[in-house]
Parts: sequence; C-alpha cells; structure tokens
Amino acid sequence: MKTKYISLIAIATFTIFSCQKKTNPFEIGMDHIGELTKTSTVKDLDKIYENDSVVKHIAGDEFVGNANEIEIYDKQGKQLLILEASQEFDSTATIKSIRVIDPRFKTAKGFGSVSTFKDLKDNYTISKITNTLSTVLVDINEINAYVAIDKKELPNQIQFDTKTKIEAVNIPDDAKIKYFWLNWE
Repeated sequence: MKTKYISLIAIATFTIFSCQKKTNPFEIGMDHIGELTKTSTVKDLDKIYENDSVVKHIAGDEFVGNANEIEIYDKQGKQLLILEASQEFDSTATIKSIRVIDPRFKTAKGFGSVSTFKDLKDNYTISKITNTLSTVLVDINEINAYVAIDKKELPNQIQFDTKTKIEAVNIPDDAKIKYFWLNWE
C-alpha cells in the first residue's frame, strides 16, 4: 500500500514538472526577453544569466560608458544584450531598456536584430516613424520596441534631410535593422 502511494506521488510530481513550459531563453515578448521580465531588478541579473557573463559598470566608469548600462555576454564572449537600468548603481532598480545584439533573440513572429523592414511591417503595426540625423526610428508599441534603420538604406533624396516626414512607403523592404531596442519605461 505504501509503495502504491509513493508511486502515485512520483508519477504526479513527474507529470507536474514535465508539463511546465520551459521559457525559451531567446524569445522576445511584450514584457520579457527570455527569463528577464519587466519587473526584474539589477540584483536578479546574476541569477537570470547564471550561465552567461554580466558586466556591470562601477562608480568611476562613467567616462568609459553609461553607468546605467549592464552588458550580457555568453560564455564564449559574444555580446548578447545591453541593458539600461532605471537608476544608476541601484541593485533594486528595474531594467528600462534593452538593446538586442545577438540574432538568436526573436519575437514569436521571428523578428530580431537581423531582420529587415519588410519583416517588421509584415508582422507588426508601426506606431511612429521619427526622422533623425543619421537614422530613422520606428516604434512598434505592440512589443514595446523600436528599431533604428540607417538612412544610408533610404533613397538618396531623403537621406540627408531631417525635416521630411518619413513614412513606411519611403523605407525599402530590404532595409536592414541597425539597432533593435525594447523599451520598458
């Protein structure tokens, strides 16, 4: 009888743990990227990226880079992400933005840092397009993201003009994404 209960408990435990969905470490969602969520704090990063390297800037590094930036590298030294904390040198601060570097990070629709403008417009609604000096910023509110496209990818007549209102039809389908950020502010 005791063996029967132990077997039943073992089967139930196995079923519970095997049914739990394992998070894809490279999936980008509305409020997460892999195990990192919108509510994760700086002190959680060492646990979340325990198999990777977390590089946090220390006081005095402000001239080297942004003191809020935290860089994530895999064990082979390849840069994965650049995180920006909401407060400098505060372990309880949340992450306010993430620059996606590694092409393995993708949304459920397959969009990532090596995608093209066509991939973006075919899968997401463009919320806003901003014309800057050297890039065009495209906001994608449904995934809390924005991308930069180098103006060199645009037709010559609008490459050097910061006053022209750029619309989706002005951006070629094959324009490459230069930078891809998630914005959790």
